[in-house]
Amino acid sequence: MRILILGAGKMGSFFVDLLSFDHEVAVYDNDPHRLRFLYNTQRFTSLDEVDAFDPELVINAVSLKYTLQVFDELMPHISKDCILSDISSVKTGFKEYYTQSGHRYASSHPMFGPTFANLGDLSRENAIIISEGDYMGRIFFRDLYNRLGLNVKELTFAEHDETMAYSLSVPFVSTFVFSAVMKHQDTPGTTFKRHMAIAHGVLSEDDTLLREILFNPHTKPKVEMIRSELKQLLEIIDKRDETAMTQYLTHIRKNIRE
Repeated sequence: MRILILGAGKMGSFFVDLLSFDHEVAVYDNDPHRLRFLYNTQRFTSLDEVDAFDPELVINAVSLKYTLQVFDELMPHISKDCILSDISSVKTGFKEYYTQSGHRYASSHPMFGPTFANLGDLSRENAIIISEGDYMGRIFFRDLYNRLGLNVKELTFAEHDETMAYSLSVPFVSTFVFSAVMKHQDTPGTTFKRHMAIAHGVLSEDDTLLREILFNPHTKPKVEMIRSELKQLLEIIDKRDETAMTQYLTHIRKNIRE
């Protein structure tokens, strides 16, 4: 299959490495410096070069802010038979875009992002495939993710974004709060160091990605839940209520066991 990958960042480069020995692969990025070390692939810095390549599948791996914009710019250079796909972490508006595009599509979200995952061993990581869209496109990504040993789950666009509000927004907001009140320690404990490592990883992400994850329409209610929990915990601390604290700890331990 002729596969065009849009964007030569961490995930785009990962997909080039993953696919280039089994398929005819090309990668487009308007920054030639990001294309220097990609192997066994055609490298494009202009979308005009896509015309002759005539991709059968496009994997859009540019940052979320520009995903739909780059699709728009690409449209004059691909045939109507080309399958569009994205790997975005938030899918708001994507279903409507794909529907009006007239193209078959297959949307997925490899949830092993490059920040924390060991890209050499993904057996404990997950991927989501959007259940709406082209059947053969979904089969392609299911086979690909299964070969990586990923746990694959199918969700609708709406279910995906609601899940991401829990899976990404809540941990990210918790990390932001930790970072906002953090004071560097001369003798940090193990727990503190682990939280610091997580904070460094999250905050090394692109600002656009962080912003779009937090602007997910499902995020606000989850942040309000955090605020409510903090209020309850502050009341227990203020009253030094040992019984209430025991009940609270029992409740949250049950939450993380389920």
